[in-house]
Amino acid sequence: MTSAQVIDGVALSKQLRQQTRERVQTLKKQGITPGLAVILVGENQASQVYVRNKIKACEDTGFYSILEQYPATLSEFELLQRVQALNLDASIHGILVQLPLPEHIDAQKVIEAISPAKDVDGFHVASAGALMVGQPGFWPCTPYGCMKMLESIGYTLRGKHAVVIGRSNIVGKPMALMLLQQHATVTICHSATADLGQITRQADVLIAAVGKQNLVTADMVKPGAVVIDVGMNRNAEGKLCGDVDYEGVKQVAGWITPVPGGVGPMTITMLLMNTLEAAEHALPHA
Repeated sequence: MTSAQVIDGVALSKQLRQQTRERVQTLKKQGITPGLAVILVGENQASQVYVRNKIKACEDTGFYSILEQYPATLSEFELLQRVQALNLDASIHGILVQLPLPEHIDAQKVIEAISPAKDVDGFHVASAGALMVGQPGFWPCTPYGCMKMLESIGYTLRGKHAVVIGRSNIVGKPMALMLLQQHATVTICHSATADLGQITRQADVLIAAVGKQNLVTADMVKPGAVVIDVGMNRNAEGKLCGDVDYEGVKQVAGWITPVPGGVGPMTITMLLMNTLEAAEHALPHA
């Protein structure tokens, strides 16, 4: 029995970052260097790793980036003031406030304070609304990366049944809307879904984004389906794993993304692409 073809997020990321680097060079010739500001509040270790990776990716691609780190005691008012200052800073095209924020800060309020023109995470209500009605805007980086992975294997979504497990504002909901834009028939499943397997077995494309190890097993997958694993979990040995039982599912699926090395690298790449796009929009139009 043949096993699924792997969609390599690392290789695809490299390719897209190279294209991004070339576009950055073009912009620089016109006097603009794409700039990303990252704000980190508190000592969350996972966040520190993510932020480091984002800054490193910026440096590797020729972006200008600044990292502002604040103690967990920073007040909501002070954080909103910093965001406002960055909104007005012409050298910054993208603003990213790393989540989660300390409990005394209203994350939604902070996201809404970011100018929609600099919302490279795609979390602002204006970005969500643009995606909802099919207008141009910034797409959230993780589902955007999943779409690029489907594109990279030449997969046509028109008429296909796509099932998304997860309904977060960061992945599940925007993912469903992006698939819908490509004319897929979309079902969203979540923790209250009855008989999950019965629905996932109908999926031509199955996207798991809940953060629950081995949620998707081989008997839940339609033979030949494309399976995209957005989950990031640690197993008993502390190893990174997804929401999909990779070894089992790859015997059934047609295509599959690994964890690590699948969707993860794509998320940061799409952040770079969004920031680049924001910088291109800042060009004075003739």
